[in-house]
Amino acid sequence: MEIDDLKVFAENVRQDVYSRADAAEDGAMRAEAFAEIMFEYLREAEEIEDGIACPFEGRGMRCSGYFISEANERLDLFLVLPKLDGAASSVPKSEIEQAFKRLRTFLEKALDGLHDNLESALERYDMARSVWECRSELSSVRLFVVTDGLAKVDRIENEMIGNMEVSSHLWDLQRLHRTVSSGSVREPIRVDFARLNGSPIRCLSASPKGGGYRCLMAMLPGSLIVGMYREFGPRLLERNVRSFLQLRGKVNQSIRKTIIEEPEMFLAFNNGLSITASGLELEDCGDGTVSLVSAQDLQIVNGGQTTGSIFRASRKDKVDPVELLVPVKITEILSDGDVEKIAPRISQSANNQNKVNIADFSSNHPFHIALEELSRSIWAPPADGHQKQTRWFFERARGQYHDALAQNPTPAKRKAWEAIHPRRQMISKTDLAKFEHSWSQLPHIVSRYAQKCYLDFMDRLDRRGTFVPDEEYFRHAMARAIMFKQTERIVSRQKFGGHRAEIVTYSLAWLSHHTAMRVDLEAIWAAQTMPDPLATFLESVVVHAHAHVTNPPGGQNVTEWCKKEKCWEIFRETAIPIPAAVEAGLLTRDKGNARKKPEPLGGRLTPEEEESITRVSAVPAETWFGLAAWAKDTNNLQSWQRGLSFSLGRLASNEKKPSRKQADHGERILAEARSLGFKG
Repeated sequence: MEIDDLKVFAENVRQDVYSRADAAEDGAMRAEAFAEIMFEYLREAEEIEDGIACPFEGRGMRCSGYFISEANERLDLFLVLPKLDGAASSVPKSEIEQAFKRLRTFLEKALDGLHDNLESALERYDMARSVWECRSELSSVRLFVVTDGLAKVDRIENEMIGNMEVSSHLWDLQRLHRTVSSGSVREPIRVDFARLNGSPIRCLSASPKGGGYRCLMAMLPGSLIVGMYREFGPRLLERNVRSFLQLRGKVNQSIRKTIIEEPEMFLAFNNGLSITASGLELEDCGDGTVSLVSAQDLQIVNGGQTTGSIFRASRKDKVDPVELLVPVKITEILSDGDVEKIAPRISQSANNQNKVNIADFSSNHPFHIALEELSRSIWAPPADGHQKQTRWFFERARGQYHDALAQNPTPAKRKAWEAIHPRRQMISKTDLAKFEHSWSQLPHIVSRYAQKCYLDFMDRLDRRGTFVPDEEYFRHAMARAIMFKQTERIVSRQKFGGHRAEIVTYSLAWLSHHTAMRVDLEAIWAAQTMPDPLATFLESVVVHAHAHVTNPPGGQNVTEWCKKEKCWEIFRETAIPIPAAVEAGLLTRDKGNARKKPEPLGGRLTPEEEESITRVSAVPAETWFGLAAWAKDTNNLQSWQRGLSFSLGRLASNEKKPSRKQADHGERILAEARSLGFKG
């Protein structure tokens, strides 16, 4: 039975790859699409933070992608072996061993300056250079070989390259399938304190009545923290809000200074760690204390900086961590408690400078639920002369598309279901963030790759307040998806040789800004494609975007340059004439009344408030009416902002002054609209 399930899973992977990279494309394009899909599986399994697809092959070496952690302390290198036969066939052990060998050779060459021999405009140069630039910071390297075949390999021991620990990880079809179908994608962490510490940990214990949890208080030696992080790495921090939000940044210098110069004061100066677990193995010591033997599903929900600093000081600064004592509170979620609800609340309370709750980013966020419901009920118009309507399938949680497909018991029914829900019209949460942020003129955020882009998108959504998508939002969001996917194909045809992701997002952000977001999204939705003049114009825009992103000032790394807001600010000012045929297809703004001269305002106001009111009063009524109409046409700004813009237009047309509050809001609204390309 399992082999049948594996064959179905293998066929789904094959079809997903062909959908993402047209089946007519060459093998290299399919391999890159396969890598991107595998990164998504590994992200969902919380094995990696992210992955950047970047195929490279040289003498005795191969690599398919990479990712470097925020603090440059961990490097992940990937090599994919796509079979794409849909048959769950075996991969020889020798092929797996050779793959690890070639990936390790790439690592060694990259650390030795491989980029010096590569063309600087290509993505492979950025990958090799990035590895070389962080070589002195790295403490851990993980080599991943991923295949859609069945493979077995003996245990590969970790090894050291200088101060770097190199570990090898094989993900084959069976392991991927088990992760996807297990119901709980993350493999729980079990920490054996007796083994790592040499003996159990003595703790004080308390169990508040009716709380659904038990708390232990203990002192952990720094050597134990190092051992835990060496074994489990960032997986220890999955429920840590700061870790989840990718806000760790550089290791805290104050903590590091104490560790190096005054280790005996660490206990006094540091607040310690907050840990959650769902299963503790304890021994009663008979004196009111307990010995902690092991813990299941252990997570450090507060103290990521402390953990990383101790590990880094041990590896990089050669500090003996045995001298450090770390205060720790361990909260065990009991059978009547809910770890998924309690752990984020502990983390959020401990990290009270963070306004965002980790639960907000889950698949159960109201925004995602509403969008999923819309995607299951809204029919897309027929495209390209076809008579059948289709649907855009929003995958709120990974695997929903394949699960829905599997509900159809026969090949004929599955084929009919796929005709209505084409794989090319399936989009994920991270896809949506990429599409929306590109049109919101945040290409530098999109260039930080899937996970960071998604987190930023949700953070901005949270700051916006309660927003429930409606049918109009869904249609416009899918139109933006159509534009993005079509622009990807335009860039692929240009054969620039790399950086497609950056070129696409910068091109669409430029278009959004210079058309003031007035592209007719309803027309794109109705046709399920961009109008020919717009598509043709984008062929010119992407050439400019390519020239910009691949020529960073001062010889910077292209990948890092594209992540900077300055990169966007410079490209935003690039002058590219918009053809008349494109202008003719843009939405038009309603015109307000003609400008009338304002009168001066009296009253007891501060000089700053008087200046603000004067500035807002000087804005013509037609500008405010135009802004309100523009915001409505483009679905920009919040409804109260659109309403206030219209009200300011009426005040201006009636030669009346705004209140100090109206003036303050008005200036902010006008600045925001102009930053998005509004020309009034």
